[in-house]
Amino acid sequence: MAVLRSKTLFFTTSPRTPLKMIPEIEMLVGNFEGSKWNSDTQIAFMEKLAEGKDFHGKGSAREMAFSARDRINRAPKALGFVDLKPVIQLTEAGKRFLSGKRTEEVLLRQLLKFQLPSPYHKEPERLKGVFGIKPYLEIFRLIYELGTVSFDELMIFGMQLTHFEKFEEIVNEIRQFRQMKAYAKAGYKVFRGEYLRKEIEKIYQENIRKGDTQTRESEDLSVDKFVRTKASNLRDYADACFRYLRATGMVEISQRGHSLSIMQEKKKEVEFFLAHVDRNPVFVSDETSYKEYLFNPALPILFSDDRKRLLTQVAEMLPASESWEEKTTEQLKDALYEAVQSRKTAILKQQVKDLKDYKEYNDVMTVFVDIKSDLLYDAPLMLEWNTWRAMTMLDGGIIKANLKVDDKGQPMSTAQGNMADIVCDYGTFGVAVEVTMQSGQRQYETEGEPVTRHLARLKKETGKEAYCFFVAPRINESCIAYFYALHAVNIAFYGGRSVIVPLELDVFMNMVEQSYRADYVPDPEQVREIFEYSVEQAGVAQDEKEWYAKVKDKILHWL
Repeated sequence: MAVLRSKTLFFTTSPRTPLKMIPEIEMLVGNFEGSKWNSDTQIAFMEKLAEGKDFHGKGSAREMAFSARDRINRAPKALGFVDLKPVIQLTEAGKRFLSGKRTEEVLLRQLLKFQLPSPYHKEPERLKGVFGIKPYLEIFRLIYELGTVSFDELMIFGMQLTHFEKFEEIVNEIRQFRQMKAYAKAGYKVFRGEYLRKEIEKIYQENIRKGDTQTRESEDLSVDKFVRTKASNLRDYADACFRYLRATGMVEISQRGHSLSIMQEKKKEVEFFLAHVDRNPVFVSDETSYKEYLFNPALPILFSDDRKRLLTQVAEMLPASESWEEKTTEQLKDALYEAVQSRKTAILKQQVKDLKDYKEYNDVMTVFVDIKSDLLYDAPLMLEWNTWRAMTMLDGGIIKANLKVDDKGQPMSTAQGNMADIVCDYGTFGVAVEVTMQSGQRQYETEGEPVTRHLARLKKETGKEAYCFFVAPRINESCIAYFYALHAVNIAFYGGRSVIVPLELDVFMNMVEQSYRADYVPDPEQVREIFEYSVEQAGVAQDEKEWYAKVKDKILHWL
């Protein structure tokens, strides 16, 4: 059982996106269901997780049990997907989540039930009465009330919404912030920084007055360090809230505006649960009743649960020839879901057509510039999505992005960790494309081996020769050396030699520009020539630097 310690809201930051819970929950119940959740199973779980293909990292070497609790207690348990007492078991809500069937609806219900305090999150005496909220419900309400909520507004003010009775106060503070921002003379970043510091000092004025400014794993007791740490925490929690709300499909994000708004098509659904879900935390001192409520996949009631509304929606989207009145509510939901998926497929097909006709060229290049200039809210996601768009434009072939998109065909979350970001099928051969915003040594540590493994998987699944482009704003020297060496090493586990060509984003953009300016459509064989040249140069170059320079020059003149 967790004890509430903060004076602000908190949201699960591990994993950063909800769908990445799925393989971890599967691993937990697949290996430890029926066991007690104690230090032994927690350490064993982390060791098992580190061996898997979906997890980046190995957990804390010193605190393996803590790492396990971080992965399981803070999201799967708190959201009701697993029960850890008396033994590890999958809940009914968890079964729905793992089924992969309408996961957005399943996630939405569980987020709306998350509350503070609860039998899982107890209030200490010093914080009695501070918390009284279902955080995701009230943040949805905040977005609905204000039309849009920016990341900074959520970070500075939304995280102070610890009780639903403070809602109007927070709304007014955000409106005042917006007014004062218009008159800021020192520039927005300075204004935002000063405002954030002032709010943190207000929240923790008692701690600062008493000199209680110790932060975890630091001996620096200065107020400046304390404020910076609290600001970093608020930033992480706001980011986590953004991502989990986005995963419900109820909100859309403005990448350039760094803000969330309710999707117009989902407005009635949001209005329904804002009006009908009880704002008060329930069963705060009754864990048995709380679990029954939390684990029930049919609660809370949503707009889509009403049969008459479902029939109306089905009539609008599907042929009248079907006897929809005879279908069960679940069958109607499935039919509606499939209709939405079909519409999404049609949107994506039109996107592909427009890309291949170069209608989106200017926008694609603008997004790349925005990524380089750090103007977008979720640069890793946008780099993955925009690289898919660029590869689709570049030449022939079937280009598939493994990221998740919303009902409008806009990116929601990056590819899961066990597959290539983008897969290009050129008929006689394939190309995996991996992208990352990571730089420095961490680029090599987190991306090097997985890239090789994803390429091997593509070879095995297709039975064809396959290559890989590795795209990043900057390429770390360790990655260059590693990919160069793989050209010459025949490793059966990776399907033979791994031909991976690193591309700085500027070089990749130049490659796309050449394709745009050419008076013909490039042939996939011209793509293959890049990889064949890479193999040739790897065999004669003096070292990885010479190889990389030669391959880079080839790409800059590939047409």
